[in-house]
Amino acid sequence: MSATSLRLVAHGHTVALRQARFGGNDSLDEGGRRAALALSPVDPCRRTGDGLACLSSPATAAVQTAYALGLTPAVESALADCDYGEWAGRSLQDIAATRPEALHEWLTSPDAAPHGGESVAALRQRVGRWLDAQRGVGRGVTAVTHPLVIRVALVHALDLPLATYRQFDVAPLAIVRLTDHGRRWQLRLSAPPSPSAVDRAGERHTTEV
Repeated sequence: MSATSLRLVAHGHTVALRQARFGGNDSLDEGGRRAALALSPVDPCRRTGDGLACLSSPATAAVQTAYALGLTPAVESALADCDYGEWAGRSLQDIAATRPEALHEWLTSPDAAPHGGESVAALRQRVGRWLDAQRGVGRGVTAVTHPLVIRVALVHALDLPLATYRQFDVAPLAIVRLTDHGRRWQLRLSAPPSPSAVDRAGERHTTEV
């Protein structure tokens, strides 16, 4: 079985993310677009040769992030964000005010889908099937998707209890690397960035706050 190198990339900032809204199909906001374009050109996500494939959630922000990274994505429906049903586009604050019991149910039970859409458990099953299919493909894959999708992918890859997805904090443009050599997925932690890269990142953060 051939090895697989998988990079899961969270799409850049959108207005919905900054306002803590569920789902939606927003474009990258200006800060998100600039941050994606400013990622180091030597980052592995920018390599388009040597068998590297790029996949993307159907969401506009994910596709835009892939192009900003210098990649040409193929849309993969399995990487779509959770279906939030009637909550799509609404803020967490709004749901907390109008349907507090339903929100509590969703936050405490991964099997619950009080919004009429997809439960976190169902999302994990969908993403897990896709992740299992990547094993042994013998290539590098960059997948641009959503923070929650990456969180449940980590739960599946590391065979953790589903409730632990809440313990992963995945920021916009975070990159999670997984490798597979035919036995199990391994989480790969990157080397620290160079001092110049840290300085550039600090400058961007100061500009965007």
